[in-house]
Amino acid sequence: MYEFHKDKRAYFHQQTENATAYVIPFVRQWVNVGAGTVVLEVGCAEAGVLKAFLNEGCQGVGVELSPSRAAMANEFLSDDIKNGKAEIISANIYDESFRTRFEGRFDLIVLKDVIEHIHDQQRIIVALKHYLKPNGKIFFGFPPWQMPFGGHQQVCRNKWLAKLPYYHLLPSALYRGLLRLGGESESLIVELEEVKETGISIERFERYVKEAGLKIFGKTYYLVNPIYRYKFGLKPRRQNALVAAVPYVRNFFTTCMYYVVG
Repeated sequence: MYEFHKDKRAYFHQQTENATAYVIPFVRQWVNVGAGTVVLEVGCAEAGVLKAFLNEGCQGVGVELSPSRAAMANEFLSDDIKNGKAEIISANIYDESFRTRFEGRFDLIVLKDVIEHIHDQQRIIVALKHYLKPNGKIFFGFPPWQMPFGGHQQVCRNKWLAKLPYYHLLPSALYRGLLRLGGESESLIVELEEVKETGISIERFERYVKEAGLKIFGKTYYLVNPIYRYKFGLKPRRQNALVAAVPYVRNFFTTCMYYVVG
């Protein structure tokens, strides 16, 4: 499972394929995706998701806190950047300079597997509104915290820990102890503990959206996350409607949520 994240070029192409097959068709129900559409990807990493939108004719900006990952995105999108279709910036969206430059600029903002890593999620949802054009939309894709692999334990080097579901829900001391027993590095344990701190449920996300004054235009529940084609060789599958209708319980059996809000 670790190799899925380690090979960044392969990961970039997989993200592009996944976004083309699943994210863009979902977003297109509410947003024109094509020439003239300006897209911001927040937490773009290597910008594989953004690349899918560029392939559809959009203009794109990717913002990434990690300078090394932003550098890789610049490499992978070099042709689009040379052609004036894309720009990658290593910055924080709370920076005044970023807001001054990009306020009110985007038809669509994309956060794919990002919101669950952010502290003070209410703050960022409110902040994103400043970057939208009138009638602009935001796409969120994330794993509900309580789902089998909500702790992102698939990145573990220990093959058993990478495949073991739900143990991220253990109390923190037990969770850390199990990761140490499995031989995981201290840096990875710290990373996984941070995910434990920031994990988000369906209900909490929807409450934050409402409190930010935004409307949910559409959502899709996945029993099998589309990206699991690459992680686990599993075919994507939407959640059963009856399970999706039961608050809180659905968090344990839904591996991915897609939302468009605005």
